Amino acid sequence: MDFVFRIRPDALEVLESREIVERLRWYFDVMRGKKPAKFILTKKLGSGIRAEQIASYSTQELWELHGRLHLKFLKILEKIKSGEMLIDEIQLTDGEASYLDVKIELSRRMLAKCELCEWRCGIDRTAGRVGVCRVNGSGAYIDTYFIHLGEEAPLVPSGTIFYVGCSFRCAYCQNWTISQRNPRPSELKTSEQLAKIQEKLSFDGARNINHVGGEPTPHLPFIISSLKHLNVNIPQLWNSNFYMSEEAINLLLDVIDIWLPDFKYGSDECAYRISSIRNYVDTVKRNLLLAHEHGDIIIRHLVLPGHIECCTKRIIEWVAAYLPRALLNIMDQYRPDYLVTRYPERWSELKRPPDKEVMEAYEYALRVGLSPTHFKLWFKK
Repeated sequence: MDFVFRIRPDALEVLESREIVERLRWYFDVMRGKKPAKFILTKKLGSGIRAEQIASYSTQELWELHGRLHLKFLKILEKIKSGEMLIDEIQLTDGEASYLDVKIELSRRMLAKCELCEWRCGIDRTAGRVGVCRVNGSGAYIDTYFIHLGEEAPLVPSGTIFYVGCSFRCAYCQNWTISQRNPRPSELKTSEQLAKIQEKLSFDGARNINHVGGEPTPHLPFIISSLKHLNVNIPQLWNSNFYMSEEAINLLLDVIDIWLPDFKYGSDECAYRISSIRNYVDTVKRNLLLAHEHGDIIIRHLVLPGHIECCTKRIIEWVAAYLPRALLNIMDQYRPDYLVTRYPERWSELKRPPDKEVMEAYEYALRVGLSPTHFKLWFKK
């Protein structure tokens, strides 16, 4: 993969950045093979029940078991981080269901009355029905996958998997050909096939497996299930609009090594008008706080023209106040696309690049105590 670093020398240089390495310590340790990815620990951590019994437990009983296993997982994880324990010391007994098996069973049940995101459509996706995301429950629908060289420096080269469908209707979506359409039968992948895709990306030199889209949340049960079949140690990255339900993020917390969420809007009014989403701000803040508490995180905020006061400044100020370990990417890549170009009279404030707002965003980040790095990632000292 030497050619990658000739194209993106900052992908090597970032490994020498103390500020970034300190904030992404777990991710870098897994990437370098010093520590096991979290999903490996969930596969080895026993649940105390037999695998054949798991289906007989009620959903409430499984969530209670999941909560106890989460606490046990955190204790073991701290010992692994400190070097007090090695992953090989944890052994699953024959026939025992693992912590990952419990997650798989719960996620499958959620498909039958889908509450994976905060739309909470409540439909039976296992019967072929679809909700806002347009995705049924037959498997993971993948548009494409490849080694991505355009992500943030710590993530490149990234083994990116683009899932079809989305819970948002962003007027300016730059990936609308993936997010705003129905899946095709030819794109359907089983959990086993998804694991093979991840293994190929790892073999091709990926630093991580980047679950993105569209939006990965509708495919969550099959992503979690794929980890049971995945036989390489590689960081799992969740690249999402972060509109997951609280149940969904609780399933993800102990299998995701690094989070790459969007924080799009600081105002529910803007979220509804531009992306047709309700209760956006509280939902994303809740999920960001959980992710920040449990792992490494790079937050993306795309600066929009005309939204500096209502959105950008509010987001920067909140991240600085409540997410001190996070890295923040204040993004200047906005360009008019999708509905903005089709109906420019309706989206007049979004028709231009946000050059003025980007500079104002940088200045505001400095004022609230964030510091920039050479890699366009901001942090709180």
